[in-house]
Amino acid sequence: MYVPVILGTGREGRQSEKVARFILSEAAARGFESEILDVRDYAQKATDNTGKTAAARKLAEKVKNAAAVIIVSPEYNHGYPGELKMMLDLCYGEYAGKPLGICGVSSGPLGGARMVEQLRLVAVELRMQNMREALYFSSVQDMFDDSGAIKDKEAWGRRTKKFFDELSARTARGG
Repeated sequence: MYVPVILGTGREGRQSEKVARFILSEAAARGFESEILDVRDYAQKATDNTGKTAAARKLAEKVKNAAAVIIVSPEYNHGYPGELKMMLDLCYGEYAGKPLGICGVSSGPLGGARMVEQLRLVAVELRMQNMREALYFSSVQDMFDDSGAIKDKEAWGRRTKKFFDELSARTARGG
């Protein structure tokens, strides 16, 4: 079952990339076929929302073939990154009925909670099925070692289990 992980920020030095790689490995460990869809690879001019670029067509095909979607995104100024919104807006009908898992990332104590709640509202308009479980990665700068591996694998294994259990149940029943 194909479940892509959207990495929602293109900023240099992004800590969210470590989280996305961790989520990718957790998805693979649970038998999902997955890859990271990086906003950097789907960048567009702010004035081009036609969805007709090669990158837009490629994204639409990937989303269309996905059983579900996971978004890993930081919280910037109490919201989600603009480039993530632009990427999401490249598609519409392809998202319909797809379960959505969200992973919030922040350098502070809330783990991107405000971003998660805002993104859930957008997902409703995209006709996605919001999962109840979300993952909140707070103080992300302290969570990973120098090689990019999560420090407390056991604790995060328990947290991701609930997330992926819900994702598995929703994909099995089609949303």
